[in-house]
Amino acid sequence: MRKPKVLLTRRWPEAVEADLRTRYNVTLDAGDRRMTAEELRNAMCHFDVLCPTVSDRIDADIITAPGATVRLLANYGAGVDHIDLPAARTAGILVSNTPDVLTDSTAELAVLLMLMVSRRAGEGERELRRASWTGWRPTHLMGQSLAGKRLGLVGFGRIGQGTARRAAHALGMRIAYYSRRRGAAEIEAQLGAEYFTSLDRLAETSDVLSLHCNGGPETRHLINAAILERMPSSAILINTARGSVVDEGALAAALRAGRIKGAGLDVYEHEPNVHEALIGLENVVLLPHLGSATLETRTAMGQRAVANIDRHFAGAELLDRVI
Repeated sequence: MRKPKVLLTRRWPEAVEADLRTRYNVTLDAGDRRMTAEELRNAMCHFDVLCPTVSDRIDADIITAPGATVRLLANYGAGVDHIDLPAARTAGILVSNTPDVLTDSTAELAVLLMLMVSRRAGEGERELRRASWTGWRPTHLMGQSLAGKRLGLVGFGRIGQGTARRAAHALGMRIAYYSRRRGAAEIEAQLGAEYFTSLDRLAETSDVLSLHCNGGPETRHLINAAILERMPSSAILINTARGSVVDEGALAAALRAGRIKGAGLDVYEHEPNVHEALIGLENVVLLPHLGSATLETRTAMGQRAVANIDRHFAGAELLDRVI
């Protein structure tokens, strides 16, 4: 019996790749390079399952390739805004993702960015590496403590709540949030979280504004010049959600002018490209999309994708069906 053909667009943790090979004819690129649109389009006609990541733009032109044989896009990651879902639905192609398993690692990274920006750790590390440090002195690279400060969360799902829990319990921060739907009363009580019905008001009153909302047209540039203008001059912006949520040009202008104190970014609108105006700024920490980058999480993501593939070929309902 022919093994179904599965394409991984990027390398996965070794243990997950080995598991896949026991049941499927798996193809991957040993060089772990980004596939071109033409390569993805061609792959649609030679495989049964395509496993993309956030670095792959799966648009309608790829999905509607003549003679397409792919019936499942098993996305490696929770976000699917890089996939044209309406086109996939029209073509009768299933889409799955890997939710839930990224919560802890992404929440940890959000807190890491808060600490790095508030304590100016990025600036200090760069100073040390370029041999510019002249020794300890009382007023050198003074940052600010997070204890007692208000953390404003934009989005209050699993990752937002995980970030709030760590910030409240480990750092002594006060929690507030804005979301389209109010969180459960017991969660608010556990975290001492205050619900805001207005993003404007949350921005005005938060010392740290941390983004945990989904990507897509409705949230594109949600954080724009007007919102940045409302933030206190001592405030910090953190983005571990989706790059498109922030108007990066407006953010660079606000940072350069000192309208906000600093920012910590792990995601970007046009990855792997970072807005040129951000690169030279000292008051922004820039990380290369490390939110889920722990061995435990990346392995769990792969296992979740494999479970969806297994269920697809067993004729069962997908665990994490998006469409």
